[in-house]
Amino acid sequence: MVFSRRGGLGAQDLLLSFLLLAAWEVGSGQLHYSIPEEAKHGTFVGRIAQDLGLELAELVPRLFRVASKTHGDLLEVNLQNGILFVNSRIDREELCGRSSECSIHLEVIVDRPLQVFHVEVKVKDINDNPPVFRGREQIIFIPESRLLDSRFPIEGAADADIGVNALLAYTLSPSDYFSLDVQSSDELSKSLWLELRKSLDREETPELRLLLTATDGGKPELQGTVELLITVLDVNDNAPLFDQAIYRVHLLETTANGTLVTTLNASDADEGVNGEVVFSFDSGISRDIQEKFKVDSSSGEIRLIDKLDYEETKSYEIQVKAVDKGSPPMSNHCKVLVKVLDVNDNAPELAVTSLYLPIREDAPLSTVIALVTVSDRDSGANGQVTCSLMPHVPFKLVSTFKNYYSLVLDSALDRESLSVFELVVTARDGGSPSLWATASVSVEVADVNDNAPAFAQPEYTVFVKENNPPGSHIFTVSARDADAQENALVSYSLVERRVGERALSSYVSVHAESGKVYALQPLDHEELELLQFQVSARDAGVPSLGSNVTLQVFVLDENDNAPALLAPRVSGTSGAVSELVPRLVGAGHVVAKVRAVDADSGYNAWLSYELQPAAGGARIPFRVGLYTGEISTTRVLDEADLSRYRLLVLVKDHGEPALTATATVLVTLVESSQTPKASSRASVGVAGPEAALVDVNVYLIIAICAVSSLLVLTLLLYTALRCSAPPTEGACAPGKPTLVCSSAVGSWSNSQQRQQRVCSSEGPPKTDLMAFSPGLPPSLNTSERNEQPEANLDLSGNNVKPRTNNARQSY
Repeated sequence: MVFSRRGGLGAQDLLLSFLLLAAWEVGSGQLHYSIPEEAKHGTFVGRIAQDLGLELAELVPRLFRVASKTHGDLLEVNLQNGILFVNSRIDREELCGRSSECSIHLEVIVDRPLQVFHVEVKVKDINDNPPVFRGREQIIFIPESRLLDSRFPIEGAADADIGVNALLAYTLSPSDYFSLDVQSSDELSKSLWLELRKSLDREETPELRLLLTATDGGKPELQGTVELLITVLDVNDNAPLFDQAIYRVHLLETTANGTLVTTLNASDADEGVNGEVVFSFDSGISRDIQEKFKVDSSSGEIRLIDKLDYEETKSYEIQVKAVDKGSPPMSNHCKVLVKVLDVNDNAPELAVTSLYLPIREDAPLSTVIALVTVSDRDSGANGQVTCSLMPHVPFKLVSTFKNYYSLVLDSALDRESLSVFELVVTARDGGSPSLWATASVSVEVADVNDNAPAFAQPEYTVFVKENNPPGSHIFTVSARDADAQENALVSYSLVERRVGERALSSYVSVHAESGKVYALQPLDHEELELLQFQVSARDAGVPSLGSNVTLQVFVLDENDNAPALLAPRVSGTSGAVSELVPRLVGAGHVVAKVRAVDADSGYNAWLSYELQPAAGGARIPFRVGLYTGEISTTRVLDEADLSRYRLLVLVKDHGEPALTATATVLVTLVESSQTPKASSRASVGVAGPEAALVDVNVYLIIAICAVSSLLVLTLLLYTALRCSAPPTEGACAPGKPTLVCSSAVGSWSNSQQRQQRVCSSEGPPKTDLMAFSPGLPPSLNTSERNEQPEANLDLSGNNVKPRTNNARQSY
């Protein structure tokens, strides 16, 4: 509501005061409203939420708020209905002074996402200030000798309002002696003069009292009055006269103290003391003018005594009077108009507010990060400010309104490349030389879980000796995550699967934090040569990211299996092998052959044979092949030789330390006549098995050919499927047998004549079927060549299990 200082409003005006001229337009992102000053608390300004296109329900969740740089408490928004209303008294004169335009600039900020709107509320002037004179009365001295039509200046009134409300009209109370002359100018205030219409006579009328009334152009009209006390003087009848009624001066605001502003020139027609003129500022001059300027009383020079500031005051209107020394003194007045010229002496002011930090590295483009406000107190080109940003990427400044900018994201962020951006915003004006101001903005990039843990290499090969202690540490995997905090916290786990009939976790485990891999049980090279599995590394981000690494654990063989003896036949119950040898055989005759196998591999399964010395150091006519195990004569046997020999053959592998086994062979020398009988008996006992062995060999060959054909067909089909299907992770691949040559003259020893079990991934183990043809020397007797290979008795008579998988045999 609008109130007058001089009385109440009429009913019509009171009604009009409640009508708000609220209007808004959408242009450059700004709303425009208007409201009269002195409106009551709670007066409706506009439906700001509706005009901004915001729903009432989202005002509180989105932290709807109104900010003003200097007048934040004058207007407020009701978050329940979205109405902008008057919160406290608005006085246009206090807010904007005598400026013709008066507005309150508001920034409306909502979050999620961050949006900024600019609202301009124009404050309209009402006629709430009456014209005011400087004092209650003005005293004027007029000599009685003044001629008709003489003019005497009087001081006018001032009105704090603007426009029509400050347009003053003056009236003078009726008088026979004086009339009021009002002169107006576009640049200056109205000049008031009393014009003499009737000659004065001090003896008849020594004093006159007139009432000067000033009325403004507002509705309702407001008035102010001052009493004019006119004293009629005698004698000195010539007042000083200025050569100019108005002096105009232009000064730069940087003009130095002591600079001559202008020199006044006034003359008096009188002579002597009555013609001496003294210059001074008018008694009603403002304190600001008295602090900025001084006038020399005798010379009339006006000089600057304090700094000028265009931004504070753009012009000065100085009333100067010239008074002679007559009695009574006579005076005259002139005006000095000093216009201050702007100089680019104010650097731009820069403010960064509403920082939306830190910003996520996956933030979308055009995300608003901060608001930048610039201002410059200078005018014209000196006050035109442009903003720039360094560096230019990945951010940019977007102008949202005059002198308002938004700092927005211009390209994608990657915290792993750069986690903090140090930005410098520079505001530069258009002056010459230009001035500038800078503000630093530190933009921190918040991490997003966009990097999976990464291993240094996709696959690791680990060698572990068999018979390791349970729980032994065999390897450590390590993955690095380029993210930060919990997004970079890596935990490890096994990719569970089946290893044959058992779970992978029964063989190995991995520590979740350190990545150390432990063997949970002793590994057996003869059972498992290669264990291939995957370890997964996952971070603690949401959602979690992970990657896998493949570990190939090769179980290295140790010499933990002693040679095992096999024998084609056993005589008696003593566990020794008995052989009948004619006495007349020559040197090099093969008497018997010791057979042994070793479950180990490589050098640990490379067997050698030694014949132990006889008791008492007696020489024996036999020797054993170092790598063949064949026992043969060293010379021709004769009648002097013993009839029975007990031979001890030591079978030793090449491991560290070497393991051994001992075979006992009883060799009996018989006469040549007894040999056929034995041979005949042997042939009777052997004919049946030999024929059965031939039949078995035929069927065995047929079976091997059929299985081989089926295997070749299966491999062809498998290759075709592998070529047409995407590759899968490792399979249980059969180990390849390794052939080791025992010596330059010995036979070959197969290091893995067994089923290989190599577990590398999901799926059943595969088996290699391998057939070997032992090369028997031509001197081997018929009975030895017809011995069955399935014999399961060792040379000491103990039962030996047939080994189909983990067996190494030397022939």
